[in-house]
Amino acid sequence: MAIRLTDFRVLSFDCYGTLIDWERGLLAAMDGWFLGLEHRPSPDELLETFAESESSEEQAHPGRPYPSILAGAGRRLAARFGRKLSDQEAAAFGRSVRNWPAFPDSAQALELLSSRYALVILSNVDRESFAHSRRRLGCTFRAVITAEEVGCYKPDPRMFEAAISRIQELGFPRESILHVAQSLYHDHVPARQLGLRTVHIDRRLGRTGGGATPAPAVPVHPDWTFARLIDLAREAVGDG
Repeated sequence: MAIRLTDFRVLSFDCYGTLIDWERGLLAAMDGWFLGLEHRPSPDELLETFAESESSEEQAHPGRPYPSILAGAGRRLAARFGRKLSDQEAAAFGRSVRNWPAFPDSAQALELLSSRYALVILSNVDRESFAHSRRRLGCTFRAVITAEEVGCYKPDPRMFEAAISRIQELGFPRESILHVAQSLYHDHVPARQLGLRTVHIDRRLGRTGGGATPAPAVPVHPDWTFARLIDLAREAVGDG
């Protein structure tokens, strides 16, 4: 039998890139960094360089809190384009998560999905940063698992193992979990390797390049793909 969205009871979500528009937030936080330079990098150049810089910081310092990772990524990125950030600029970039906007459909989609599924967050941030985003999403989550408490960053499989364990403690079996995420690199590759079913929210549909997300190291094939979260919500709640 073909598997259906309604066969699942728990939706675990990546947050940044899936629910929160981190690319808009990142570009806004970098605004003004490169004024006066002969070559001002394009938005695509900034996002793709950020993808490399953030990944390098997370691999080099898996135990550091996300604001420190973000500050380090900002320093790496700026240096690539001939700029040295001040300590104040790097720290402000590290705190910028609190200002990143939600995608326009996120709150509505989460409200709709919460009528049928238990919702869980699995995110590469710290609790304090996520608290600001939670208010933008307007949703109650059954569990929130962050890199801060696990001590590593996705795509490390320990993040997913921690989420599976927490969800099982809530009384849901492993096979009832469906993971929802934008990033093939951070989420779909490790989730699929651990046997989880996944939904790809392709927030960059129609745009070239990977933006703020590195390319996956291996091919990966999500079970479903939607361009918008609200499209998933309508099908997942309305298909019987």
